[in-house]
Amino acid sequence: MSHPEPESVPVLALEEVTKSFGAVRALRGVSLRLYAGEAHALAGENGAGKSTLIKTLAGVHRADSGRVLLDGAPVQFHGPADARDAGVAVIYQEPTLFPDLSIAENIFMGRQPRRALGRVDHRAVREATAGLFARLGVPLDPDQPARGLSIADQQLVEIAKALSFDARVLIMDEPTAALTGSEVARLFGVVRALREQGAAVLFISHRLEEIFALCQRVTTLRDGALVSTSPLDGLSEDALVRAMVGRDLDELYPKQDAEVGDVALGVRRLTREGVFTDVSFEVRRGEIVGLAGLVGAGRSEVARAVFGVDRFDGGEVEVLGRRLTPGAPSLAMRAGLALVPEDRRAQGLVMDMSITRNIGLTGLADTSRAGLMNRAAERSRALDWAVRLQVKYTRLADVVGTLSGGNQQKVVLAKWLATAPRVLIVDEPTRGIDVGTKAEVHRLLSSLAAEGVAVLMISSDLPEILGMADRVLVMHEGRLTAELTRAEATEESVMAAATGRAA
Repeated sequence: MSHPEPESVPVLALEEVTKSFGAVRALRGVSLRLYAGEAHALAGENGAGKSTLIKTLAGVHRADSGRVLLDGAPVQFHGPADARDAGVAVIYQEPTLFPDLSIAENIFMGRQPRRALGRVDHRAVREATAGLFARLGVPLDPDQPARGLSIADQQLVEIAKALSFDARVLIMDEPTAALTGSEVARLFGVVRALREQGAAVLFISHRLEEIFALCQRVTTLRDGALVSTSPLDGLSEDALVRAMVGRDLDELYPKQDAEVGDVALGVRRLTREGVFTDVSFEVRRGEIVGLAGLVGAGRSEVARAVFGVDRFDGGEVEVLGRRLTPGAPSLAMRAGLALVPEDRRAQGLVMDMSITRNIGLTGLADTSRAGLMNRAAERSRALDWAVRLQVKYTRLADVVGTLSGGNQQKVVLAKWLATAPRVLIVDEPTRGIDVGTKAEVHRLLSSLAAEGVAVLMISSDLPEILGMADRVLVMHEGRLTAELTRAEATEESVMAAATGRAA
């Protein structure tokens, strides 16, 4: 399903591009056209081919067949520097700046204006940087060190660097995944300004509401092939989801009825000075309790303290009536508690270890004898859970860092579900994964609750909280401000409690 496109010549285009890695065909005859003054979304599930397409546009990969066109003329990028010199810039989710250099030095690294005798003209560097930020409408200090900048500010530095190369095409790969609501709004303001100045923007996000808010057209990929290119005006979210996953996603939040049993997790007056105060709640067997709140409210910190990763100053935690020793995760695991952390790459996985080894990390006591690992038992455990959670992989021996984000999340879940937990804490379980995998994770959590597991789900995705939780706890500035039943929980009531406006 394709629709008429602007009549002007695209700034950058792909024509029938194919790219394979061994036996895997990552792109299958994909075409894409990016026009000046337009924000164009690229949608698709993990593994659909989005990353390969981006890297082809950015000169990282060479197409096996097909053409890349710049201003309508065929061009070959022999590397990222060629693409950058042609005005193509990529802004990644996690920028890579030199932390000990200033913002201005980062932007003009290796190409600083020179004075007589070849000395760097620091004043010219600062003035040029200030001019770039004035164009972006953001008040960053050129002399500020990069170390300590928020992810949002680091991304703005990368955008300024792209402008310093006279970038005409800006490719933004999941730029909002780690940003707060206000930071997303500021970023969108910058992107709209660049668009109005004539830049072509390619925007990749799993958050459909962001695609509809920012972009004018959307290209959808599925299994490496082009499904459609359509104007977003008049397109529904349901139609976009159908194009992405190849089926109607009738139930993104497949909530099963479950019998609620005894208290499995009891948290009483938990306090950590300066972080959270007097937090008390219970989670019962068969129940999914949502923990909502704005970024910085203290939700993840409470979860880490409950599991024993962080110590707390006062209060107590009980699992099935057994009081846990503060600061002892191994004892919490033995009591039946599991924690799937927010940052799967930094805290949930060892990225350069295999799928087998990552799933096996929580079961070393079961798969080793006298300090020697039983490799067959470890592999059997990993295979069992990889099959149960439908992890997509080539070999279990593959490094987990090669998997898509959704499959990495499944490996983290497998690692902890293999411990047969009675209480499962999941922190941002679907952040950064595609809509199809998101539904699978929701179905898994719902079935676990139906089997009697107590689930505490921390999420910044309000529809996810409302769709999956039997009860909703809301935090604001380190305190619980509301406890709402499923019937009472609405976007308005949760946000009122999350911003301290609840009655």
